[in-house]
Amino acid sequence: MKAFLPPALLAAAAPFSLLAASALLAPNAVIRIPGGAHGIGFDDIGYAAQLGRVTIPAGTTGNLVLMDPVTHALTVIPGVSAAPKVKSFREGTTSAIYADGYLFASDHDPTEIVTIDPKTHAVVGRTPLASGPDYIRYVARTHEIWVSEPGKAQIQTFKLSVEPRPVLTPASVIHVAGGPESLEIDDQRNRAYSNLWKNKTVEMALTTHKVLAEWPNTCKGSNGIAIDEADNHVFVACGEGKVVTLAPAENGKVLASAPAGAGIDIIRYSSRLHHLYVPGARAADLTIFDVAASGALKPIARYKTAQHAHCVADDNDGHVFVCDPRAGAILEINDH
Repeated sequence: MKAFLPPALLAAAAPFSLLAASALLAPNAVIRIPGGAHGIGFDDIGYAAQLGRVTIPAGTTGNLVLMDPVTHALTVIPGVSAAPKVKSFREGTTSAIYADGYLFASDHDPTEIVTIDPKTHAVVGRTPLASGPDYIRYVARTHEIWVSEPGKAQIQTFKLSVEPRPVLTPASVIHVAGGPESLEIDDQRNRAYSNLWKNKTVEMALTTHKVLAEWPNTCKGSNGIAIDEADNHVFVACGEGKVVTLAPAENGKVLASAPAGAGIDIIRYSSRLHHLYVPGARAADLTIFDVAASGALKPIARYKTAQHAHCVADDNDGHVFVCDPRAGAILEINDH
């Protein structure tokens, strides 16, 4: 994941014929983000189930925006990062998660984790990083924050304590040569997953911080990851225009592969609907796949999005949101 348009999205596109002949469906709504008229370098938009809000790190606006997935009401939390002197799509704050009563967001200048109280909207802490942050994730079983730093080919981990105030203490550095790209956590099985930039997916242990295996994933450019914890599947986005299902229980065996729009980066999986959401930034589309218990991928709908729309989030209840970086907007798709 890179702010605005990942280099891996420039990989040659594979032909996408499945569903291509059918008419593209239109998004259901367009939500304009404050300060986004000149464009916003959206990246890792997500969903905080504990807050019932979509988390939208709004790039160089310096704001973290929380959105009600049903009403689209917006709450703007300012001061996460400093607004640039020159208008730019890039950097600022691009990733955020909720953990133990606080929000944790990235900042790229300076490189740090910003701690926010979601009740008061106040910034209550800043923790320096070794390099530019990509993904921020929370590990519940160890009460840790993990931050991928592709510039140094590593993941930094921090121990989180919240009493009497939130503090992040450096714990370890996990070296991932040739990566890391994407970062997803399976707390249930004590596993984390990331990618190398090409061809491989990496399995790590949450408790020991060790790299356990590297699995061939058939991607020319390996980008986003999503996890089906119930059936123990790992989905990998290939920038050239396909998604792949891997089986961790079978040493990362490739169970299925399916074409989708070119320029795939971030993907999401709904555990309730068993649907995988796959935006193609170059194809300007979103493909929805139905995922079988076997890991097989069946395309069931395709929506028009926008050029460079490479990030997606959902609330696990059929409300799907795709970023439109150039317009500084979020596109809603109702998967009902």
